[in-house]
Amino acid sequence: MALLVGACSSSGEATPPVAAPSTAASAGPDAGAASKAALAAYNGYLAASRDASADPDPTHPALAKYLADPLLTRVRDTVRDLETHGAVRTGKMVSDPRVSALDLTADPPTVSIQDCIDSSGYKMVYAKSKKPVPGTVGGRYVATATATLYPDGRWLISDGAIHQDQPC
Repeated sequence: MALLVGACSSSGEATPPVAAPSTAASAGPDAGAASKAALAAYNGYLAASRDASADPDPTHPALAKYLADPLLTRVRDTVRDLETHGAVRTGKMVSDPRVSALDLTADPPTVSIQDCIDSSGYKMVYAKSKKPVPGTVGGRYVATATATLYPDGRWLISDGAIHQDQPC
């Protein structure tokens, strides 16, 4: 699924409980702007992944606009696999992301995001026949991502995972 396309690792480990952003980390005007920018990058990542998976096009320009390595390479590899196997993603995915933690004093600053991804209407099918690819199933799972502030001022999604052991 890769938060969409399978590029994120599925984890058998439990995700730590989501804590509210700490007062120290969220104090000041930068916390709100950082949260908003990180969520915008995350939503851009989801849209870019959907678009790249519908073609499929591992060089889709929007991927680099919202993603950074190592996640960028994993998503591109997954989209390339779709292309190689003649598959595409179709349908609609529902997302409900929230900021779960901020660390604006880290070098570089990071924002953690937790989401409930509903991919039950987002299917992998063969491009020519439109038949479902065997073994691919959707569902509702917890997803986590990390947004990182880069020196050029952009917040990019640098890591992420689907936790299929944690339905939501």
